[in-house]
Amino acid sequence: MCFELDSSPPIPVISGGAPVLSEDVTLEAADGTQFAAFLSLPDEPGPVGVVILPDVRGLYRFYEELALRFAERGYPAVAFDYFGRTAGVAKRDDDFPYMEHVAQTTPDGIQADTRAAVNLLRSDEGGSSSTIFVVGFCFGGRNAWLASAGGHGLAGAIGFYGHPGERNGIPGPTQRAHEMEAPILGLQAGDDANITAADNAAFDAALTEAGVDHEIVTYDGAPHSFFDRKYEEFADASADAWERVLAFIQRHAPK
Repeated sequence: MCFELDSSPPIPVISGGAPVLSEDVTLEAADGTQFAAFLSLPDEPGPVGVVILPDVRGLYRFYEELALRFAERGYPAVAFDYFGRTAGVAKRDDDFPYMEHVAQTTPDGIQADTRAAVNLLRSDEGGSSSTIFVVGFCFGGRNAWLASAGGHGLAGAIGFYGHPGERNGIPGPTQRAHEMEAPILGLQAGDDANITAADNAAFDAALTEAGVDHEIVTYDGAPHSFFDRKYEEFADASADAWERVLAFIQRHAPK
């Protein structure tokens, strides 16, 4: 598991910033699956939009707040849920057995849902973004990197503490680096029990060999899910990670 249900992004709210509109929406993938999402739009959307891929819990408050923080900075953002195929689109309580549903997801299904979220941001309803980035956390970080190989026409893919290697016989971002079409930013935790320095080094090497523009940053001593307002001792790492996210977007967005 990544964040607790009472966690929140360690990102300052822009006081007195431009108005932001937000709403729950239902999206539809190409296979007809409907799934829940949360859309946040600045009053005057810019050309860059952000798709947010949550952790294993799927869509909940942390990611809705993250979408708001992006919108406050001028970026239309949509966070989406993974479990439309197995749990429908209704709001869920805290006892939702998310791991049962994670086990039923597929890489193809997640990329189909990612494409629907990308298409929303490119539509008039979603802010008419011409340049799309994805950002994900844990399970979502891994799938955000895989989205770079998903044919979505992305400008970049950002992952926080995603596992880059093969898992349960399924190739990961390391194995699929040669398929990636967008720059990669990896923000990894140095004290992660399940993602080793060797895993990160192998991902870095595979991206280098494939000629993919990338940066892999490891925060020494930081635990998995350090990007959380509750982890005050890792506030500096969180602030640096957020600055890198914004800088990555600015660097890879068309001028």
